[in-house]
Amino acid sequence: MATTPSQTTSTPSKVAHAFFDALSKNDFDAAVELVDVEAVDDFVAIGEVRGKPAIRRFFAKLRAAFPDFVMTMDHIIGDRSRAVVQWHATGTFSGGPFQGIAPTGEGVDIRGVDVMEIADGLIRHNTIYYDGATFARQIGLLPRTGSGTDKAMLSAFNTATRLRQRFSEHSIGRE
Repeated sequence: MATTPSQTTSTPSKVAHAFFDALSKNDFDAAVELVDVEAVDDFVAIGEVRGKPAIRRFFAKLRAAFPDFVMTMDHIIGDRSRAVVQWHATGTFSGGPFQGIAPTGEGVDIRGVDVMEIADGLIRHNTIYYDGATFARQIGLLPRTGSGTDKAMLSAFNTATRLRQRFSEHSIGRE
C-alpha cells in the first residue's frame, strides 16, 4: 500500500515544513498535495483563496508574475493542530500580472508569517500575514517611504483630513 503525503508528514510542524520545503523548490504541485480540498488561504493583505484548485491557481499566477520567486522558511513552531511559520520571499515582478497589477520589473523582498491549521496531515486553513504596504511600495504601486511623492501624498492626505475635521466641527456647530 502506497503512503500519501498526509501519512508521512503527520504532525503540523512536519506538514508545514514539507509545504514550505516544496515552495522553496518552486514545486507548487507538491505543496498543494498537503492542502485539503476545501482549504482556505486567508491572505490578510489581499483576501481569501478558497479550495485546493484555487490555491494551486494562486501559486501558478504568483510564479508567472515573479519568475525568480524564492520563499524561505526562517522559523517554525507547532502544536497538535497548528504550525506557525516565519518566512521571507524574494522575486522580481517581471512576468505576468499579479492581482490585476501589470508587471513593473521591480524586485521584492518581504517577510511574513503563516498560521496554519492542520488536521489529518493536511492544511485546512492558513492565515498569511505580510506587510501589503511594503509589498506595494516595492513593486511601485505606492511611492517609496520618504520619497518626494510619498511626502506629497502624506501632506495632501493630512490637509484633507484637517479640512474634513474643520467641516465636521463647523457642521456640528450649526445644529
